[in-house]
Amino acid sequence: MLDDLLRQQDGVLTLEQARRAGLSLQAVQRRLRSGHWLRCARGVYFVNDRVFTDAARIRSAVWGYGERAVASGMAAAFWHDLTQFAPDVVDVTMPRTGHGRRHAETRLRRRDLDPADVRILRGVRVTAPALTILEAAITRPGGAKLMDRPLQRNIELRELWRAQLRNRGRYGSPAARLLLQAAADNARSVAERLLVKLLRAAGITGWKANHPVAGYHVDVGFPEVKIAIETDGWAFHSDADAFQIDRKRQNAIALSGWQVLRFTWLDLTEYPERVIAEIRRAISVREQSVSDR
Repeated sequence: MLDDLLRQQDGVLTLEQARRAGLSLQAVQRRLRSGHWLRCARGVYFVNDRVFTDAARIRSAVWGYGERAVASGMAAAFWHDLTQFAPDVVDVTMPRTGHGRRHAETRLRRRDLDPADVRILRGVRVTAPALTILEAAITRPGGAKLMDRPLQRNIELRELWRAQLRNRGRYGSPAARLLLQAAADNARSVAERLLVKLLRAAGITGWKANHPVAGYHVDVGFPEVKIAIETDGWAFHSDADAFQIDRKRQNAIALSGWQVLRFTWLDLTEYPERVIAEIRRAISVREQSVSDR
């Protein structure tokens, strides 16, 4: 029974679990004195005959705060397989009335979570997927991509908004709200504004916003070199009809002699230097082509 438990729990167990498996307090203490078991926190142990993995580290960190503690932030994102990278510091959320001091290599926040925002996954209490995405997305560069990927697969935008409204006032709530607004139906217009802002900041000139080309208006056009830049919202907004309309539009613009560059909201927010570099390169190539004629 004990071996099965340790295999399921990454080599981590609590004193209560050890007792239920038939070990007395004295037997636990003997294992600790011999070094076969290591104490991770009060009443939480690791059996020192295996590798102390990231999963073991997160499990022991959460259990070290007691049965009401919940893994949150990037620790919860790792536990939900939303990211393959475990954080160096484990975020743990406890009720406001919870007891216990902060442990090393953890970040403790005290907040009462709605039951809808808590799941038990592989024996560990973690924030539910929607709240996990909101909290993790604002903690590191590339967080928007972390939000976009689940939206393309199995999370609906309204679930994120509900989790946001249930947890107003928490740390990072304003930043998460901005991401949700950008992920809404006006994402394309937000992307257009970001593109204009990037062009101005980079000192690139010769462009016109909403420039007419081949019967359409492109987001940004460079008339002298015939470069059209189109922006897109987040990937999960694309449906079959929108895809077909965009391709018809893009083909018409290209057939009129214009080069089309497309950038997504994520490109503009996460990789702005790359966007500007590609635009500069396209302008340079088109200018060289014109001079060679």
